[in-house]
Amino acid sequence: MTQYVGLIGRGLKHSISPQFQQAAFDHLGLDVHYEIWDTEENELPSIVEGLRRPPKLGANVTIPYKEAVLPLLDEVDSNAAGIGAVNTIVNYNGKLAGHNTDSSGFMMAMEKEGGFNPIGKTAVLLGSGGVARAASFVLISAGIKSLVVTDIIAEKMHGLVVDLKRVQAGGRESLTEIMALSADDPRYRDAVSGCDLLVNCTPIGMKHSTTEGRSPIEADLIPKGALVYDLVYNPLETVLMKAARESGAHALHGLSMLVYQGAAAFELWTEREAPIDIMMDAARKSLE
Repeated sequence: MTQYVGLIGRGLKHSISPQFQQAAFDHLGLDVHYEIWDTEENELPSIVEGLRRPPKLGANVTIPYKEAVLPLLDEVDSNAAGIGAVNTIVNYNGKLAGHNTDSSGFMMAMEKEGGFNPIGKTAVLLGSGGVARAASFVLISAGIKSLVVTDIIAEKMHGLVVDLKRVQAGGRESLTEIMALSADDPRYRDAVSGCDLLVNCTPIGMKHSTTEGRSPIEADLIPKGALVYDLVYNPLETVLMKAARESGAHALHGLSMLVYQGAAAFELWTEREAPIDIMMDAARKSLE
């Protein structure tokens, strides 16, 4: 019986998940098809409910539903529950479980491809959505010294910071200085231009989006010598990455994180080791 996995989100023309996930299924000879399930907000409950049927192995979840799917699931693992966002759903014989593989994918790419050790360093996150939640929680776990979150949506930005501080108050993580700063805050420019790690967790600059060809920050704010980690993966070189290199910063593309988190999801669905080299090669070819 052919089985199915899909990507749940909205505005998914930019996605290359079908290409590299399908390459992995085909490489292992698995009769599984990976599909795009572009979903309107009112369709989300029925799309998730449909994952309970036997042909469905599960799904990936992307913008803007990583937080919205939580109440629709039967259970959420401790990592995803702590982060407050789910990017992978697994159908366990009709029972839906939520996981977050963004966190491990983020850290693996940052360490292996970016060569960045967060212990004792300072970081600024642009955006406060689902992927920012994963990135911030894993950075705190890894010993980042200070973390600044910024977003144009003040409620989301402050909500994330409250959640992060609540986790620290529970004694689960090492002590990190955590702050929310809007772009009009007088401390914002110094925080961005002086950080060791700048992470773009927004979709600004994504191909086929309304912000294609744009950068989430001004070029003169890019910190020289820092790691600029742009989680946008399409196109292969974003405006932010180009500006980072020209400013003397190191630039890390979001493709590695995408593939690493996708490989972790693949293993949850199939209980087979993901062929990461096959997935990475397919992902790169799809962007070229």
